[in-house]
Amino acid sequence: MEPPWSKMVARPRIALSCLLVTSLCGCSGGGQSAKCVPDASVDCVCPSGQYGIQTCTSASTSGACVCVAPAVDDGGAGGSDGAATSPPEAAAAQTGVFVATGSMTVARFFHTATLLPSGQVLIAGGATNEPYESAELYDPTAGTFTATGSMTVGRWSHTATLLPSGQVLMVGGEGGLSDTLATGVSAALASAELYDPAAGTFTATGSMAMARYSHTATLLPSGMVLIAGGTGDDGDLASAELYDPATGTFTATGSMGTPRWSHTATLLLSGKALIAGGAHGGSLASAELYDPATRMFTATSSMGVARQGLTATLLPGGLVLIAGGQGVVGGKFLASAELYDPTAGAFIATGRLGVARAGHTATLLPDGEVLIVGGDAGNDCGYYCSSAELYDPSSGTFTATGRLTDTRQYFTATLLLSGQVLIAGGVDWQPENEELYE
Repeated sequence: MEPPWSKMVARPRIALSCLLVTSLCGCSGGGQSAKCVPDASVDCVCPSGQYGIQTCTSASTSGACVCVAPAVDDGGAGGSDGAATSPPEAAAAQTGVFVATGSMTVARFFHTATLLPSGQVLIAGGATNEPYESAELYDPTAGTFTATGSMTVGRWSHTATLLPSGQVLMVGGEGGLSDTLATGVSAALASAELYDPAAGTFTATGSMAMARYSHTATLLPSGMVLIAGGTGDDGDLASAELYDPATGTFTATGSMGTPRWSHTATLLLSGKALIAGGAHGGSLASAELYDPATRMFTATSSMGVARQGLTATLLPGGLVLIAGGQGVVGGKFLASAELYDPTAGAFIATGRLGVARAGHTATLLPDGEVLIVGGDAGNDCGYYCSSAELYDPSSGTFTATGRLTDTRQYFTATLLLSGQVLIAGGVDWQPENEELYE
């Protein structure tokens, strides 16, 4: 039997994009990318608390600017997919403690959490005994959750991506949890839907060619969404598809070199997407790059350690932090971490986690550190973890920080505009036990 966290959607960096505009932020050419300052005298106007990332072509002097909020790992449950930028300087500094906040309307795990332009957080789907159609909104000002419109179908291990229009794209996942557990046959979904924050409703959009769950979804600079890998009714998938918000349709794109699920997908400053790790007949060390210009995947250097259930976080300098996961030998939980350098196309070792863990979350904080929370560490923390640690890119080390009030896995961690991090749901959950890291 697969480890229980293995059905978790790997949480790539979900791009919190609000609009796409032509920018004169100034490229230096040679594939460079630059952070666009919202108050500069350029045509790159972003809402409060959001920054611009300009993606430049190899010889351009201007390029597309994507306004983004600080990147989060939502993955959800799934898995990320988005450009990480330097977070707002005005955000409050963390004090390193977890405090209680309002409770969700229902307990759930393998759900998704998406920061909306309004500052509210959309919680959607997930499961306990059966997948949920329901969704709710967290209001950081009031510290409360309230119900919003329901999805057209119950789904868990799906992905959620904030589109440039402000709508949220829900893709794939599994339905029929009890049937899956009873028969061992998945009920993968090909359907997708859009959440409209203005109306508070979900509507169906085009369906994928292949039903899948535990895939990744990455918002590309063009505004299209790359769906990659996952597991379907016929096994692990190498195929990938592109969702076009303008037409509401999915089209096939190049396939990965290796089928994989429980992997990560991280949008690099170059506009390419880094696919790393995951599982296919065991944990994988391999990594690939997706180039939107050619719509093809190519191999890049492999990680030093094979891992699934890992996290990948784009740091402000452009490196990608790979942390934890579960390895090949005896399903061992990993404390090791690595940095991917896009310039060199290589992974290098960095400091080690204080607690080996998989199925955790990783969130880029306003000060540039990365918050690692919870997950599964087996006997090292009584199965599910309540511990948390901070990665400091300047020193390359992890240090312990405050602890969750309860152990949890398969939860979500969402960076709010205030700089706080919302921890919601998960296994070993308590319905009245959502928390804020501050």
